Amino acid sequence: MATIKDIAERVGVSIATVSRVLNNDATLSVSDETKQRVFEVAEELSYRKKAGRRPTVYKIAIVHWYTEQEELDDMYYMSIRQGVENRCEALSIQITKMFKESPKANEEIHGIIAIGKFSLKQAKELRKLTENIVFVDSSPDDDTYDSVVSNFTKATENVLQHFIERGHTKIGYIGGREMYKDETAVIDDPRRVSFERILVDKEIYDPSLVYIGSFSVNDGYNLMKQAISDHRESLPTAFFVGNDPMAIGALRALHEENIQVPSRVNIIGVNDISVSKYVHPPLSTVKIFTELMGETAIDLLMERLEDRNIAKKVILSTKLKIRGSSN
Repeated sequence: MATIKDIAERVGVSIATVSRVLNNDATLSVSDETKQRVFEVAEELSYRKKAGRRPTVYKIAIVHWYTEQEELDDMYYMSIRQGVENRCEALSIQITKMFKESPKANEEIHGIIAIGKFSLKQAKELRKLTENIVFVDSSPDDDTYDSVVSNFTKATENVLQHFIERGHTKIGYIGGREMYKDETAVIDDPRRVSFERILVDKEIYDPSLVYIGSFSVNDGYNLMKQAISDHRESLPTAFFVGNDPMAIGALRALHEENIQVPSRVNIIGVNDISVSKYVHPPLSTVKIFTELMGETAIDLLMERLEDRNIAKKVILSTKLKIRGSSN
């Protein structure tokens, strides 16, 4: 029997688009030609809605590993959540309360979007509530669960290639360390891991130039202060910084020490948060498509609800945006 996925593949649009066309969603913004093509292919494949199976309205839970205060301090996860909420609104999907750990066992939900870093143990607990789970920004088990992540490994390669092509051989790293909320393990950061691997391969890695704290403005500031104190005149000419808040803190530390950016030290951050272009100098950064991560998670969940039972992992690309903090 034909499914919405079969129609989507034949027409060349997303499953969500096909679902909205077939359900006559008046808010959907696609051409009349596309709508006609969807109906034609549905007819060709003898598609029939599954009576009594699809609920009138889907209800999902967003499980967030951050508290509200933590989310305010790091807009990265807020942006992902907004992408989820926007897609849910477009598809008329209900969102139940946001939970730090998990929804109540007695609450009926059709799926879960888990935003943040979740251990395999936590994933198994969530699976007791529903098998329709999509993890965003982590992948506890590629063989079992759907996930959406960004390619931080390639992002790091692009940053270091940019630095090396411009003659930098003394390159530092300032980043954060995270642990699963159940404290089962420290999370390996692909930015730091890739930074070490690439520079070791090029025989220019110096562990004394790596500073690790938390992903916060304060630690970006304090760690750059420590680097300046440790190295003084031998301070690296370039730093890759794990996220934009840390990079903004690092910029402040350099300004206070009268160290010129970018003529003396280049800085590149990660995320491309809204204020990045307004600091002085404007921050070079790696753009992470956070809202698209959230939107893609809902699309994957819709596929699951349409009976896809093979786990799928979507890896989104990033984009290096060079501004005033690097040459």
